[in-house]
Amino acid sequence: MNEFDSEQRLLEALASLNEIGSTINQIGRRDVEGKTSGPAVTLQLIVESATRVVTDSSAVIYAYDARRQQFNHASRVSAGEWDRPTPGDEPRPVGLGQRAIDQNRRVLSYEENDLHIHPAKTTIGVKTVGCFPLIIAEEAVGALYVYLRQERAFTQLELLMLENFVNQAAMAIYHSHRIASVQRDLTRKEDELSRLHRAGLLISSRLRLEETLEAILQMALDVTNAHYGIFRLLDKNSQNLVTRAIAGEHLDRPLVEAMPLNSNSVMGQAARSRQPILIADLRAEPWSHIYYPLDAGLEMRSELTVPLVGASGRLEGVLNLESPQVGAFREEDSHLLQALATQAVTAIQEVRLLDAIQETAQILLTKPCAQTLDHLSTLACDLLNAAASAIWRLNGEELVLEATSGGHERGERLPLQNSLTGQAILQRLPVTTDDVRTDERFNRPDLAQMHNWQRALIVPLLGGSQDEPIGAFSVYSSDNEPGRFAESEWDKKMLTCLAQYAVLAFQNADRQDALRAAQEQRSVAETFAAVGDIASNLLHHLNNKVGTIPVRVQGIQDKCKTALNADPYLARNLEEIERCASEAMETVRENLSHLRPIRLEPVYVAARVMDAIHAARLPPGIGVQTENLDHLPVVVAGGRSLILVFTNLLENSAAAICSAADCSDPAALQGLITIRGKPGRSWVEISFSDNGPGIAPELHDRIFELNFSGRSSARPGKLGFGLWWVKTLMTRLGGAITVESDGRSGATFRLRLPRAAEP
Repeated sequence: MNEFDSEQRLLEALASLNEIGSTINQIGRRDVEGKTSGPAVTLQLIVESATRVVTDSSAVIYAYDARRQQFNHASRVSAGEWDRPTPGDEPRPVGLGQRAIDQNRRVLSYEENDLHIHPAKTTIGVKTVGCFPLIIAEEAVGALYVYLRQERAFTQLELLMLENFVNQAAMAIYHSHRIASVQRDLTRKEDELSRLHRAGLLISSRLRLEETLEAILQMALDVTNAHYGIFRLLDKNSQNLVTRAIAGEHLDRPLVEAMPLNSNSVMGQAARSRQPILIADLRAEPWSHIYYPLDAGLEMRSELTVPLVGASGRLEGVLNLESPQVGAFREEDSHLLQALATQAVTAIQEVRLLDAIQETAQILLTKPCAQTLDHLSTLACDLLNAAASAIWRLNGEELVLEATSGGHERGERLPLQNSLTGQAILQRLPVTTDDVRTDERFNRPDLAQMHNWQRALIVPLLGGSQDEPIGAFSVYSSDNEPGRFAESEWDKKMLTCLAQYAVLAFQNADRQDALRAAQEQRSVAETFAAVGDIASNLLHHLNNKVGTIPVRVQGIQDKCKTALNADPYLARNLEEIERCASEAMETVRENLSHLRPIRLEPVYVAARVMDAIHAARLPPGIGVQTENLDHLPVVVAGGRSLILVFTNLLENSAAAICSAADCSDPAALQGLITIRGKPGRSWVEISFSDNGPGIAPELHDRIFELNFSGRSSARPGKLGFGLWWVKTLMTRLGGAITVESDGRSGATFRLRLPRAAEP
């Protein structure tokens, strides 16, 4: 071969390399018909280029499966006019190609004395063979064979160019394998996503938890090729794993009884560690000692178990798959099963929340507010895996505890400002903290230390006008619990949902109270209308009869003046009869005024309190102190009626103080009555507090009854109805009265009156 021919062949080879590189870049791309191009075009170009570089030759490429350690005969790509596939000409297990791959080097027939050319090739006249392994990333992916009918060695230029072609061929096959692998992974991921999507649809389309779990379990069997599976959920006492769904063919005696959480089993271990367990061979140690068979009549060899753990860290149960084949499950199966387990946890949580909502709705309609709040408080601990919970009601600038599942005491008060619970109300947003024991905003670090509380989640109760906050719902998690509900958006949504039912309970109670007040006010009005007519008629007749007594006394005095002057005893008795009759008439006229309709008008509380203080007959040694009365808003009431209410309460407190002291010695009496005022959005509160002996809690409702046999009125000339009369007047004024006392240290009467409209 002359120098010109050699140079021409070199240029053609370089051009081929450029073209080969371009085709490699096209591998994996889709054409206009949507078909993905493979390495065949590139390999065909390589073998054709090899036959041009090495004249009068033929070239063949076979792909190689390194895992099976054999050539893929169907992958044959060849070029050369005289090379045609013939039966039996495939690479031999001990031929040049296998040696080239095993030794990771090119093999030339004229350099290998112990190897012979393939008989099928010698038949067609082949005298020289060169075999080049296709190696990339230290992995054999194929081999290039070049055949000559001449008995000669390859030139250095030919070997150099063939080595370049080999590298290009290896790159093409490897690149194709990687793309195929990626496509398989994508296909598998698409299938997994499709199955997860179907699992999501199952959750939203089925009402019964067992149906959802059975469908998810069957899906898990399909995607992992498992033979048997079981769902075990943790019971309410967190002691046992209870079977809720099972799947598999030819199950004879499935062991579905409750399994203790602390049992020495694979499922128990996965549940306790909250980590998946993949076992390739159940006969291996240590699994052979702790394997708990799904069916005593079936032999299982592989097992895959994943725990069901919610976003808050709460353990819900385990999902377990088994197979009679060794090594049946892979890490990919574990990942997919964990995704399905997450869907199952979502189904469990949604079903639990739905059941809780249905139960709460029934309680809300049939039980008192306090019982509904207690139920919600307990429910929050169960659903959120919390150690304790509390429901607070906003009262001015304070929060009053209405319900608790432990730790706090009902009736406890918190400041709205500068408190962790108050922050949720002021911001109208959920508030979390990682450790209430060290959070300066938490007002009871002593309780947190005592009960090992750590994390807290607090949501506001929004339900007033324009979603004004009316309280807060808080839950606390113990530091020895794995859950971190404060980090879970699901827990925030769940507690917010329960908070809405707490709002409904408060609103329902308020409406019931308003309805009862309206009914009571109407009943009182109707009673007073009837009693007023009867009493007015009776008192008028009585007044007419009594009114004749002074007239007749005066007649006797005029006609019997001499006798009266002579008998002082008779004169004094006539004067006393006249005086008593006059006082009786005055009492009748005064009490008649209380039976007449009350004319409601704007009233200043402070002025009426002062009138009542002056009107009350308080013993010496009892003082009266007023606080925050001067700037109270105007209320709607009857002026004279309000004075009567205040006077009666002052005298009632004075009587209570005297009953516990020796009133015969005024100097020893140290009584104090404190009258305070506090404005609200639609009402004004006036409280009367004394330092008397108090009122036993069991009497708080009875003291307002008409027939209660308590202390009689301390003021003579009154009807003597006491606190029943006060409550009746407050009802007629559109207000209310309550009493607070522990029965030992004084009593406080709280009155609420409606505010007058702003001018």
